[in-house]
Amino acid sequence: MDSNREWTGRHPKKDRKRRRAPSKLVGAAGAMTVHRDLEERQPEAKKARLSTILFAENCEVTHGQLCELLKYAVLGKSRVPKPSWCQLFHRNKLNNVVIFVLQGMSQLQFYRFYLEFGFLRKAFRHKFRLPPPSSDFLADIIGLRKKPITGDLPKTMGGSLPSTSSKANINLQNDPVIQKYGSKKVGLTRCLLTKDEMKTFHFPLPGFPDCENFVPTKCNGFITDSSPLFGLDCEMCLTSKGRELTRISVVAEGGCCVMDELVKPDNKILDYLTSFSGITKKILNPVTTKLKDVQRRLKALLPPDAVLVGHSLDLDLRALKMIHPFVIDTSLLYVREQGRRFKLKFLAKAILGKDIQCPDRVGHDAIEDARITLELAQYFLKHGPKKIAELNLEVLASRQELQPIGPEPRNTTEVVQHPNTSVLECLNLVGQKLLFLARETDSSELSSSKNCQTIKCLSNKEVLEQARVEIPLFPFSIVQFSFEPFSPILTEEMNKRMRIKWAEMSTVYAGPFSKNCDLRALKRLFKSFGPVRSLTLVLETHQPHLCIQYEVLEAAQLAIETLDGILVEGSYIKVQRPVTELTLDCDTLVNELEQDSENRGTIYLSGVSETFKEHLLQQSNLFLGLEAVILPKDLKSGKQKKYCFLKFKSIGSAQRALDILRSKDWKLKGRHALTPRHLHAWLRGIPSESQRPPGLRVLPPPSEQQALQTLKVDHPKIAAWRWGRKIGKLYHSLCPGTLCLILLPGTKSTHGSLSGLGLMGIKGEERSTIPSMCL
Repeated sequence: MDSNREWTGRHPKKDRKRRRAPSKLVGAAGAMTVHRDLEERQPEAKKARLSTILFAENCEVTHGQLCELLKYAVLGKSRVPKPSWCQLFHRNKLNNVVIFVLQGMSQLQFYRFYLEFGFLRKAFRHKFRLPPPSSDFLADIIGLRKKPITGDLPKTMGGSLPSTSSKANINLQNDPVIQKYGSKKVGLTRCLLTKDEMKTFHFPLPGFPDCENFVPTKCNGFITDSSPLFGLDCEMCLTSKGRELTRISVVAEGGCCVMDELVKPDNKILDYLTSFSGITKKILNPVTTKLKDVQRRLKALLPPDAVLVGHSLDLDLRALKMIHPFVIDTSLLYVREQGRRFKLKFLAKAILGKDIQCPDRVGHDAIEDARITLELAQYFLKHGPKKIAELNLEVLASRQELQPIGPEPRNTTEVVQHPNTSVLECLNLVGQKLLFLARETDSSELSSSKNCQTIKCLSNKEVLEQARVEIPLFPFSIVQFSFEPFSPILTEEMNKRMRIKWAEMSTVYAGPFSKNCDLRALKRLFKSFGPVRSLTLVLETHQPHLCIQYEVLEAAQLAIETLDGILVEGSYIKVQRPVTELTLDCDTLVNELEQDSENRGTIYLSGVSETFKEHLLQQSNLFLGLEAVILPKDLKSGKQKKYCFLKFKSIGSAQRALDILRSKDWKLKGRHALTPRHLHAWLRGIPSESQRPPGLRVLPPPSEQQALQTLKVDHPKIAAWRWGRKIGKLYHSLCPGTLCLILLPGTKSTHGSLSGLGLMGIKGEERSTIPSMCL
């Protein structure tokens, strides 16, 4: 007998009759319907979230790739391919999708009015470049221009599950249930979780640091195949200390409820989670039962060899703050591929033919859920793994998982994967409609599409007001604001000015130096901060100065912070940027760039070698929270450049790593990042000092100067500030788990095209902890 089995107290006897638990009703709380769904029972960490690194080399995402993500958000991986350019984790935790389109704006406008777009740049960690739009941007990202699917689609499943394929077509040996339990019937002791399994799935165990105050049950007897089973289900609410118990239901083997208690949490309740638990303030107000009372009663109720059965039972025991060694978890008993778990509602229908957790009730019945878990365990013991494998649950689940965004599907539909399916077709297949809000003057193929609820408004202000009302009613919404585009001439002028501004921000003047200074040593010094585009000696001054234009803004800023005011080559030097009308707000802009959500937690390093990545990985234990290593390469030679960016889970992890990497042993120089990654491709085109067109105007043309002087309400600078705040307020009203995209489509005209910009995030998402390497 192995150590795990010794710990669980199993006994080889199998010929005793199963003892029935007492049928006495203990602490019944009366009739009450309470919701329970496995997906709402997952640990707090399992929230919908996006990968922190976009895979595209230049961070450009095509309209087709956006469409991939949106279809995946609606249908999931069982019916459409995963997005090729990013990762969406725990997609089934996604509640809504909302897209804000700022028609008439591009990446250029965003960075021209960067300081005005305060909310957008700080709230969204994922930013990417969009190509210039075609004639109908919305149709492109929804996929309406694709060839429609031909032929009839399968009919929607009704109240019953579809029949499975014949047994001859099922390879039973590959079924995960067979692989774990074999094909012969098993006894109760074989279905118990081992100690190692309980560790893996975070069950409370004696001696664990987070279980110090947990109460053990009195169950310490030997477990046999005739030991009694008890179905357990708990409901929780959200308090100031996290999730706390509000209800416990226990059902004995005969189906009788032996315990059903409401519980008053010890801490202040922030959210009753009524939509899931069915518990309200009114219901809980008169309750005086506390957690310690429930613990005492449960200990008295359970016999020494009791086996608790539940679905995601670890969460129930943690809510109870109790430790019990003998458990069967039906979410793990009915093993599924790739470590996933079946929903309790699905197993009830597929195995027992019972409909539970019906959507026409406010919440679901906790007693019913406890009873169903018990019956599922009994079915498994009676019929054996082979019978379960023959049901082909994976196929049934993949059909039923085709559900609308949100916790409660209205219907499910089987659909064949097809690359040309549009987002509207995907929504139609799951019985949902898309909301499209726009001004009356905006035309799009989307407006006339079936399965699209279009609301036309007279102004952007009305679009905003309607959005507040309508967005909560739809799982998928597109809200379009339209702004007057710049004239082509003004756009080109703005483009030139912005390029010069970034070039001047990346340029420093250093000096004075003595006339007999070691110029080669000075060049090595300034190149140690980052790649240099040009380095020239300035002789117009009384003593020589150097003008250094860096490839990246971080290098220029690092040179200023490191060398300004120190003694170099026998002289105290000043290191500063050129002072022009374009760099007057440079200090403010640099500070805001450092606070950009995409840059927070990212550090810049100069002086890295070609073997830096290997060295870093060898010392990975020093750099906790490292998510990605971004190693830029020279476009012509393909060689790795001598600088890199490291992305960390938090700004604290980034700071600790920066302190280590700047130590003498590593011989590197670095600081926190300033440049969003998608900008690097655009910045490559900045002209060096020697390449600047002569006589280029850097002042705004008269028409823009006049508008800026009068600060008209409709001027883009004011509009960017005002609408950035308004969209921020609208974003704060969205529910957690909402995938939100802010899209600036870009502009296209006969005078030239400008790339768009996308900002993306899931409200309430947790940052990824999966390391990536981007080469």
